[in-house]
Amino acid sequence: CVAVLLGCLCARHHRRHGRRTGATSPSNSTQFDRYILPFRNSIRLSTSIHPAIMQIRNTAIAALCLATSVAAFAPATPAFTAKASTTTSLQSSPVSSIDLEDVKKQVVYKAGAADTEFARRFGDRVGVPVKTVGEAFSEFTAMVGFSINALYKNMVTDLVGTLHLNVVNARFQRDAVWCVGIVSALELLFKNYPEPEIRDKIVESLFKCVGMDEAEVRAEAKTITDWAAGKSKAEVEAALAGEDPSSPLHSIVTTIKGDKYWLYSRYFGLGLLKVMETVGIEMDKDEAYPVMENWMSEKLGRSSVTACNDSDMYFRIKEKLEIMETMMKEIEIREKKRMAERLEEKAEAALRAAEREEQFQAEVVAEKEEKEAAATTTTTEA
Repeated sequence: CVAVLLGCLCARHHRRHGRRTGATSPSNSTQFDRYILPFRNSIRLSTSIHPAIMQIRNTAIAALCLATSVAAFAPATPAFTAKASTTTSLQSSPVSSIDLEDVKKQVVYKAGAADTEFARRFGDRVGVPVKTVGEAFSEFTAMVGFSINALYKNMVTDLVGTLHLNVVNARFQRDAVWCVGIVSALELLFKNYPEPEIRDKIVESLFKCVGMDEAEVRAEAKTITDWAAGKSKAEVEAALAGEDPSSPLHSIVTTIKGDKYWLYSRYFGLGLLKVMETVGIEMDKDEAYPVMENWMSEKLGRSSVTACNDSDMYFRIKEKLEIMETMMKEIEIREKKRMAERLEEKAEAALRAAEREEQFQAEVVAEKEEKEAAATTTTTEA
């Protein structure tokens, strides 16, 4: 059916071109012989090919149909002009240039067996089971064991998903700068979480669901923050350029520059932002952007586009969190004020109740005294 449809399209193209050029349109039988029979015959021939090549029959037919359909809508060539004396055939089509061995190799492709540096390095990971994002989130939910605050649910879901996808990537390598980034990001995002105990459980479960230990990550991050404390921007840039072998950045820089498959992730960029803040660079989007661009492209020799975008995103989220923090403080102040008013009303009500009780007791005592006085008078008279 595909061959007949393509043949009809070719015939229609030929008739239109003939009317434009004044050429006589061939008869229907001639058009059938010219455009349809070659496709039908080639398809019939494909069923008689040796069984070893039958597995690529569909691929070859698809390539033939694609080549013919493109030619049907392409500018006129000598094969489709009135002066043409040859007919379309399988031998003259682009399919004749296809190497069947190459097609067969593509059909029987085996993961990790390619003759490339990437396949030789990461081919051993073929077939290794990898958790899905859904499975990682299920483990995280089971570990937390508490309901997450509604304001933080979407953010936590995004954290689990992005962190899991980073870690399961074969090119991912955890380093101290990455650890600084993830720790500082979690501190920023959960700074105002209402329940501190649940917040700590969320962070702990987040690391566990990706196979990391929170204490180890924080210890690695501390090596960078302690080293950067008291350093200047020039000293940090020298370390990023590989000029300071004693710095904890030296091994990281060596890995980045020597491994072309090194994987950048968002938290590495956030770690660099934390280093900027530590050395006294103003934490402003416009100030941090050129520094990030220089550190990534000039010092580390990597693309700075994604890192600069992550830097801008960090400041946007930080601004939103500051607005949310202000709103939560205002809500907290209002709640405290209302609580104080309620306590004051309760105190006034208790004071009024005590006064009424005191008056009632005074009336009871007075009434008792009156009764005793009346009884004494009656006894005296008697």
